[in-house]
Amino acid sequence: MTFASIVVAAGSGSRAGGDKQWRALGGKAVVRWSVEAVLDAGSAPVVVVVARDSLGRAEEALSGLSGWIAVAGGAERADSVRAGLDAIDGPEDRPVLVHDAARPLLSRAVIERLMAALSAADGAIAALPVSDTLKRGDAEIEATVDRTGLWRAQTPQVFPLGRLRAAYAAWPANETPTDDAAVVERDGGTVRLVQGDPRLMKLTFPEDFAMAEALLPRQIRVGTGFDVHRWGPGEAVWLCGVEIPHDQTLIGHSDADAGLHALTDALLGAMGDGDIGDHFPPTDPKWKGAASDQFLIHAVERLRARGGRLVNVDVTLICERPKVKPHRLAMRERLAEILALPLDAVSVKATTTEALGFTGRGEGLAAQAVATIEMPG
Repeated sequence: MTFASIVVAAGSGSRAGGDKQWRALGGKAVVRWSVEAVLDAGSAPVVVVVARDSLGRAEEALSGLSGWIAVAGGAERADSVRAGLDAIDGPEDRPVLVHDAARPLLSRAVIERLMAALSAADGAIAALPVSDTLKRGDAEIEATVDRTGLWRAQTPQVFPLGRLRAAYAAWPANETPTDDAAVVERDGGTVRLVQGDPRLMKLTFPEDFAMAEALLPRQIRVGTGFDVHRWGPGEAVWLCGVEIPHDQTLIGHSDADAGLHALTDALLGAMGDGDIGDHFPPTDPKWKGAASDQFLIHAVERLRARGGRLVNVDVTLICERPKVKPHRLAMRERLAEILALPLDAVSVKATTTEALGFTGRGEGLAAQAVATIEMPG
């Protein structure tokens, strides 16, 4: 498909708590979802219309993407669409797709349906038939409205470049259109309805973000981690974030909490984000004697920044001593606190090697961990 796109992202988003187009959804800015969708469908160029003081934010949100430009919008949505049209060159019959950034879950299938419908009309819009019973009234019902032939208009909406420009030029200066189709309709144009997508919900209120997150496709990923530390002189040992009195301690560059180290590696591994040594090199004196809970917190923060969600963790400590069972609940509670997980999503177990190997000889302690995460897919 050869077409141009205008992604309108200049609104204040006040009903959603402000700046909704820049908020993270599934690990990336809301506006990026729409820009990626139209770029993937073949749009060239993509004009992103933002508030004048948000041009820098657009650069940040769309970093790494090519084929788009940002222009300053106006006070009303119609002003922003006009600004986008001014930034597009080409023949009069060039298709122009106009889409609201506040509808981030745009699919290629919707775009293809719109382009197919445009060949026989002056415009085409994505829409959904009204399925709920409609009532008119305030505190009391005044009438039941026949929903036959009623549709809920969505974006994208597609028009030939020259047709949309002419329609906007003819629109009365003292009126504000509700959408682009209304502009073309008033100018005598025919606009086709094509099947929209329920996932193209508009992010209007704060609770809409939770709904959109739930609609995102997800991948289930599993990561594993393993860590070993040797025993040395000491009076206590740190395991899974809990200090346990003991006649020895584990030796390491940090506090040598093998349980937390293994779990950190499991999380990083599930994300494909390297290992604990990449993020906290043992050669860096900054981490000498450091509490290992900050390593795990770092991994969790990276997961959340990418729109991921931790599902559950399972840690196994392998040692002859100390006895883990008396401290297991405290370990689970500490991990649940660090990870913001319910207690039943956190498991800590212990086993021995029946006096075999380095753990059986009391030379060291080993830990292995498994982490299950969900990532946007």
